[in-house]
Amino acid sequence: MAAVVVLATGLRAARRAVAATGARGGQVRGAAGVTDGNEVAKAQQATPGGAAPTIFSRILDRSLPADILYEDQQCLVFRDVAPQAPVHFLVIPKKPIPRISQAEEDDQQLLGHLLLVAKKIAKAEGLGDGYRLVINDGKLGAQSVYHLHIHVLGGRQLQWPPG
Repeated sequence: MAAVVVLATGLRAARRAVAATGARGGQVRGAAGVTDGNEVAKAQQATPGGAAPTIFSRILDRSLPADILYEDQQCLVFRDVAPQAPVHFLVIPKKPIPRISQAEEDDQQLLGHLLLVAKKIAKAEGLGDGYRLVINDGKLGAQSVYHLHIHVLGGRQLQWPPG
């Protein structure tokens, strides 16, 4: 199998260019070094509650770059480095909650705020015809980063069931 090398200005453009070559089974690497490989395998290898900072905490402290769409005192919104739809962004709380199943009663206001921000940015991104919100929880839920995050996906007809 021949290797395909593509220079593109963004991950989305790189994926389109690789797809146009007809190459199969490859991976496209994002700026943070994350690939769009098998998320389930990544989730199986992820370690909840590890001592090392998560990729999201590194984005929050600006030690990793991200395409930031919105920020306020409670959350940050940025584009996914391995988009699974034409529009795919993440909404993360600044408070480090590892999993939705570990959210506490006093997180109610924050969780509601995350959903309202997701709605606001979805509208700003042109997703008026609909979109999907996804929260993965734990290994069996395919959570690969142990910092609560909401995936917002749209820009095309999404299928059901998702997985």
